Amino acid sequence: MTTWVFCEEQNGNASPSALELLTKARGWGDVQVFYVGAGSDTAFTQLGDHGSSAVHHLDVGDRLPAAAAAAALAGLVGESDIVLFGMSSTDRDVAGRLSARTGCPVLANAVEIDPSGEEVLVTNEILGGTTRVVTAATAGPVIVVARPKAFPAEQNGGGAPGVTAVPTPDVGHPGGASVLERHVEESEGPDLEAAAIVIGGGRGMGGAAEKWEPVANLASLLGGAVGATRAVVDAGWVPYSLQIGQTGKTVKPDVYIACGVSGAMQHLVGMKDSSLIIAINKDPEAPIFSVSDLGIVGDVHKVMPALNAALENR
Repeated sequence: MTTWVFCEEQNGNASPSALELLTKARGWGDVQVFYVGAGSDTAFTQLGDHGSSAVHHLDVGDRLPAAAAAAALAGLVGESDIVLFGMSSTDRDVAGRLSARTGCPVLANAVEIDPSGEEVLVTNEILGGTTRVVTAATAGPVIVVARPKAFPAEQNGGGAPGVTAVPTPDVGHPGGASVLERHVEESEGPDLEAAAIVIGGGRGMGGAAEKWEPVANLASLLGGAVGATRAVVDAGWVPYSLQIGQTGKTVKPDVYIACGVSGAMQHLVGMKDSSLIIAINKDPEAPIFSVSDLGIVGDVHKVMPALNAALENR
């Protein structure tokens, strides 16, 4: 059995999801990476340091990679293999196309994977993370899409992997779409998904964008990143890139401070695994308190200014 990890290049580096999946899979035996992008020594070294024994490199230039990647990957994987993907749009696109080519289903939103027995057991969460379901895959290749932050990314000091160039297959019209322009969204402060401290604001912050200022101030004072619930994003107070939850980003910081967040299931899925959760909400029955380690029952518009002032005067 070979475990394959799909990796799409991000700014010259290996994707964080690929490093997480390599860390999880390297104890199972042979682990190889199917890498899409221009390629770099930095990225390949990262993959080797996290457990990859070999890298199969596909460079499609400015064309959209999913159709070609799925066709090439289908020619490499065997029936007893496991193929792991992250949750990016390209990862999911390739996983779906690979499923169509192999006739094997995609097991999505995985938070645990166990190939130790005769079957591959994949655990995923449903109903907003309140229920776990274990699926046994009896035939392969087993295609799994894993949730971000489900597994920690840890180096193991592996050597540089061997790199093999993969020829671009002719997939006809589906492979002809090209990227004409790229726009990089500007951001301030720490990266939301990598930050050790995240300040999450919810609808309870108020009815206008200017009332969002205490959240940004607290993040600045603590050196943290700003996140938001879907309601805040839908209201246009902050961009979608800051949304945390089922349809946004998954964060797992050392400290998560929820300000005016009620704790809707959609949001909890994206932050409930934080190491320490502190909630500020005037409703003592708010669902956010069910996952919090520390809770402050009070008006967020009174608590946060006092907290910010105390931090400024330290």
